[in-house]
Amino acid sequence: MKKVVVGLSGGVDSSVAAYLLKEQGHEVIGLFMKNWHDDSVTISDECPWLEDSNDALIVAEKLGIPFQTVDLSAEYKERIVNYMFNEYERGRTPNPDVLCNREIKFDVFMKIALDLGADYVATGHYCRKGTIENTDGSKTYQLLSGVDGNKDQSYFLCQLSQEQLSKTLFPIGELTKPEVRKIAADNNLVTADKKDSQGLCFIGKVRLPDFLQQKLKPKKGIIVEVPADAPQYANGATSFDNKSEELMHQAEKPVYSVSDGKVVGEHQGAHYFTIGQRKGLDVGGTKEPLFVIDTDVDENVIYTGQGKNHPGLLRRTLFVKEDGLHWVREDLELNVDETMQVKARIRYRQPLQKATLYKVEGGLFVDFDEKQSAITEGQFVAWYIDDELIGSGVIS
Repeated sequence: MKKVVVGLSGGVDSSVAAYLLKEQGHEVIGLFMKNWHDDSVTISDECPWLEDSNDALIVAEKLGIPFQTVDLSAEYKERIVNYMFNEYERGRTPNPDVLCNREIKFDVFMKIALDLGADYVATGHYCRKGTIENTDGSKTYQLLSGVDGNKDQSYFLCQLSQEQLSKTLFPIGELTKPEVRKIAADNNLVTADKKDSQGLCFIGKVRLPDFLQQKLKPKKGIIVEVPADAPQYANGATSFDNKSEELMHQAEKPVYSVSDGKVVGEHQGAHYFTIGQRKGLDVGGTKEPLFVIDTDVDENVIYTGQGKNHPGLLRRTLFVKEDGLHWVREDLELNVDETMQVKARIRYRQPLQKATLYKVEGGLFVDFDEKQSAITEGQFVAWYIDDELIGSGVIS
C-alpha cells in the first residue's frame, strides 16, 4: 500500500483516478489547488473555482478520503500569468496548460504532496507511465500516450522530467472517457456527468483579450491582407553549403511590411492575436476567410491571408533553441550532427506528423515531411517514437 495524493480538480477524471487508487488499496488524500482569485475576467459562472472545490470535497467525502485545499495563487501568478503576459507582449503565444503542469502541478503541488509524506502524486490525465528496468538496477520512466486517442493528454505533459515521472501515477490512462464516466456513474460520484472544463488552466473560461487587458492595453492598429502570390513565397532556386543552412532557410518566417498588401481593417492590439487565428478580425467581403499569418507587435500591425491554405500559414521546418529544449528520455538525447526519425505535433490533439530531428550547435531543427499550418512561436512541439513522448521544445 502506498500513500498517494490526488490532485482533485472537481472534474470527473480526477474523481475516478481517486476512486481507482482507493480500490487498489492505497492510502489516498485529495488535494484541491486554488490558483486563481480574480473572477472579473472569467465569463460569468463558467468554471468558477468555488463550484469545483465544492465538487472535489463531495467526491472526497463519498470516497471517504481526507481532503484539503492548497492556495497556490501566488505561485500561479508569478510562474504562469506573468509569463503569459510577457510572451503575448513580445508577440509570442504561450501554452499555459503545458507550463501549468511543469511549474505548478508537478513542481509546487508535488512538493507539498511529498511533504505530506506521499509516495506518489496522481492526476486525472489521459496518459500512461512505463518503466524500463536498466541493467545497472536503475529505472527509466516513459511518458506514453493515453489509450483513448481522442483524449490523449501526453502533449500537455511534454515538459515533465524523469524525477517528476518517478513520483507520478496516471490511474485513468488505460481507460476511455466513456469508461471513466461509467465508473463515476456506477459509483454515484457527483462529477459523473460534469462537462469538461474549458479555458485557461485553473482560471476557467475567459475571453483572452479581456484577460490580457489587465496588463496589455488596447492599441489601435491596422490589418493588412497579403496576397498568396506575394514575392516572399517565390521559391527561387537556392543552393546551400550544408543541411543546416538549408534547414535554417526553411525555418525562417517571411518578413512583411505594410506595402506587401492592402489595409483591410483595424484591430485593438496586435498582442491579442496569434498566427492561424480567424476569429476576432471582423473583416468581411473576402472570398475566403482571413487568417492571421503574422503579427508585428512593434509596429502594431496584423498580417492576414485568405484561406487556410495561404502560403503564409504553411511551413515545413521549425527551430528550438538550446535553452528551450527538453528531453523526457534523457538517454535518447541527440548530440550535434545526429538525427532521429520521429512523429511530432505542434498543438494538442493534432494527429502525429512524420518528422526528422536535426541536432545542431545552439538547438534543434524539426523538419516535417509535410508542411504544417500555423507554426507558432512560444508554443511547444513534442516528438514521439511510437506512442512514447520522448522530448519537446519551445518553438522559436
